[in-house]
Amino acid sequence: MDPVKFYFFSLSPPARFNLLTIKYLKLNVEIIIVNLRNKEQFSQEFLKLNPQHTVPAIDDNGFILWESRAIATYLVSSKAPGNSLYPTDVKKRALVNNRLYLDHELQMAFLGMVYPVYSMGGKEVSKSQKEKMYKALGNLNTFLEGQKYVAGSELTLADLALLATVVSIQEMGANVKKFNNITAWLKTLESVPGAQENLEGAQLFANFIKSMIDLKQTWDD
Repeated sequence: MDPVKFYFFSLSPPARFNLLTIKYLKLNVEIIIVNLRNKEQFSQEFLKLNPQHTVPAIDDNGFILWESRAIATYLVSSKAPGNSLYPTDVKKRALVNNRLYLDHELQMAFLGMVYPVYSMGGKEVSKSQKEKMYKALGNLNTFLEGQKYVAGSELTLADLALLATVVSIQEMGANVKKFNNITAWLKTLESVPGAQENLEGAQLFANFIKSMIDLKQTWDD
């Protein structure tokens, strides 16, 4: 069978989550770049594939899927069933799903922070958006208390999803270092396959947004 076609853009945290998953599982994929800044997601070819014009998306020999969490769980279930990234034990899997919803909370806070700048010409990250972001990060910090990974003692999809999001938030200027558990967790994940590519993508996007609001360091500086 042909390799899975993976529609990807490095500035997108959800797309980088899927890349981290692919690299961890050592899957054979064909990476197809969809440049969101050039609005390539609105091309007729891509709209036929994904009418919601979102990245990431996959084409697994005619099976089309988008939304990063759906993609990640599908890839584990179909290409590496039984892998601990998405455990088969019902309770362990429920915890992974729970933490994926936490990633959704962080993603929405991130979008609320970025959208006013990118799409509406805003010149700063508002105090209310910073507070919302720090509240979500505080929840993550609490979940990490006394454990190595976000959903227990093993690396899971929840860690990879949150890694893509948290690194993006940190590069955007959030002072993540004030959360000791998150800082230790990030250190643990430095060696996962794809971590460097994730960091580079986050830096590219953060530098683009920060240049629009003249932000040099963290929000707290």
